[in-house]
Amino acid sequence: MKKWILILMITAALLAGFLVGRGCSGRAPTGLDTHDHNAERVAAEDQVWTCSMHPQIRQPKPGKCPLCGMDLILAASSSAEEVAPRQLTLTPAASRLAEIETAQVERRVVSVEIRMTGKVDFDETRLAYVTARVPGRIDRLYANYVGTPVKSGEHLADLYSPSLVSAQQELLLAMKAGNLPGNAARLDAIRERLRLWGLPREQIEAIERNGQVHDHLTFYSPIGGIVVEMEAREGLYAETGTRLFTLADMTRLWVRLNAYESDLAWLRYAQKVSFQAEAYPGQTFTGTIAFIAPLLDPVTRTVSVRVNVQNADGRLKPGMFIRATVSAEVSGDGTAVSSDLRGKWISPMHPEIVKDAPGFCDVCGMPLVRAEDLGYANPERAASLPLVIPVSAPLLTGKRAVVYVSVPGQESVYEGRDITLGPRAGDFFLVRDGLREGERVVANGAFKIDSSLQIQGKPSMMSPSPDKPSAPSSGEAASPHAVLSTTPIPQPFRQQLDRLLDQALTVSASLAKDDLAGARSAASGTVQALAAVDMALLEGDAHRRWMEAHKALAPALEALTAAHDISPLRAAFAALAPELARLARTFGPPHAKALYEIRCPMAFENRGATWLQADDTVRNPYFGASMLGCGEVVSTISPAKAPSAQGGPVHE
Repeated sequence: MKKWILILMITAALLAGFLVGRGCSGRAPTGLDTHDHNAERVAAEDQVWTCSMHPQIRQPKPGKCPLCGMDLILAASSSAEEVAPRQLTLTPAASRLAEIETAQVERRVVSVEIRMTGKVDFDETRLAYVTARVPGRIDRLYANYVGTPVKSGEHLADLYSPSLVSAQQELLLAMKAGNLPGNAARLDAIRERLRLWGLPREQIEAIERNGQVHDHLTFYSPIGGIVVEMEAREGLYAETGTRLFTLADMTRLWVRLNAYESDLAWLRYAQKVSFQAEAYPGQTFTGTIAFIAPLLDPVTRTVSVRVNVQNADGRLKPGMFIRATVSAEVSGDGTAVSSDLRGKWISPMHPEIVKDAPGFCDVCGMPLVRAEDLGYANPERAASLPLVIPVSAPLLTGKRAVVYVSVPGQESVYEGRDITLGPRAGDFFLVRDGLREGERVVANGAFKIDSSLQIQGKPSMMSPSPDKPSAPSSGEAASPHAVLSTTPIPQPFRQQLDRLLDQALTVSASLAKDDLAGARSAASGTVQALAAVDMALLEGDAHRRWMEAHKALAPALEALTAAHDISPLRAAFAALAPELARLARTFGPPHAKALYEIRCPMAFENRGATWLQADDTVRNPYFGASMLGCGEVVSTISPAKAPSAQGGPVHE
């Protein structure tokens, strides 16, 4: 009995314990269990798992990659803050680990040294050839070896020619014939034949005066220099056209340099070049760029650059190896900066001819051109600096340049952006488009940021965005032919300017009629009209542009009024005409009617010249009635692009 009572008591105790435990299971004692199972479940649902080899695989839970079978890794949380497709957010610790450094986009003076190599060569414009104009035998050489220095007019060789002797005898016989019919024409023909064969006029007159025949023809040096080639030998029988001597003036030489394609953006006509020769280590010579070849050598991928070099002391020799350097700077609009050439006029054929005002080249007589027309900075735009970034900032992929910009107001957030680069200048790239001054770009670590975006399957340097946003403008300086200002042009100034241009057009019309008196009168009227222009009516860009125009017009008009004959007056007008065209383009044509710029390529011994007309019927002021129709319209200055009388934008 006691045994069964004990069993019943144990059973009752177990049943009571079960009931008590079940009743307390829904209540957690305070302070004992605070774990949020709900939050844990939500966080697990927000997780995104991806494959390190295939970032396009994105799943809500761990597992295997369906492409390669690798274990998926935790990529990101869908509840995290969303960013733009080309943006990446880094924690401060991650930025330090990636060694991210930024640099400011700024405008600054940038310079670059272009290094080139080449050789010294003869100046081809200072070579002279002495040839036999009549067949004969060389009996004596005065310059008898290559390298002989000669002076202009010095004798080189004597040639015996039976044809020359016969012609002289024929001349004497014709003189004895006196005034027979047709004899005068015969005498003139013989004299001309002897002159063409190389006998000077004085020697022909001496033959006629003395009646003596000269059996030898003496060759004289046409220039002072050095004999660099010689075919002549004593006893040699020379045919007509045989080259006997080649002479070179060594006081000026050429240096032919080779420039790579990437350096052409920095090279300009009339730039100064410093160079050294192997023969004179430590000594620096200087020259001026006179020609940049229009063609690229397909083998060397270089362009030939020719430099004019003075060599009065004769130290430089053709064939010497040269190492040259050009130091160049550019302004914001990409033009070269040269303090020596700002506001200057240069000869288009001889870069050593530089003047302060319009005129003509002292060597070839061609009209001078403005330095800015040859690619140099306009004085008013020279202060504009180029927008630059460090060379380490852009990621270059051939067709694209990508930079990562620090997003303003968001710490450690970087956004990819496509930009357009200009040439490299030392440690900087010029920026044409895509960035603004003051922004900050990643200068170190950009590739690490780009790699992170690639892993996440976002647009990067290797996979551009299909919807490429338009990049902000870089704010580059205006091009030389862009609108310079929106300053209104006052009506009184417009009227004064119209009178000035009208008088200048009258000068051209009078020259076309060969009317010297009318041209001089109109020239005086143009000077008076220029003096009557009140520059105080203008302000801003318009005022500065007028000051520049006045600087060019005043000396050109002074030369025009100083001419007393029609030929020098036409020459002076040729120097004035380009400045009138520039003035009309800047402020607009007179009376809001189109002007036509016409060019005659045959003017001034085929050097060419331009002028303005109110219509397109050619009336050449440089030839007048002799060739009135020589010329063609090369441009039209339209009133549609000019400022109105009531006020409007100023154009260049």
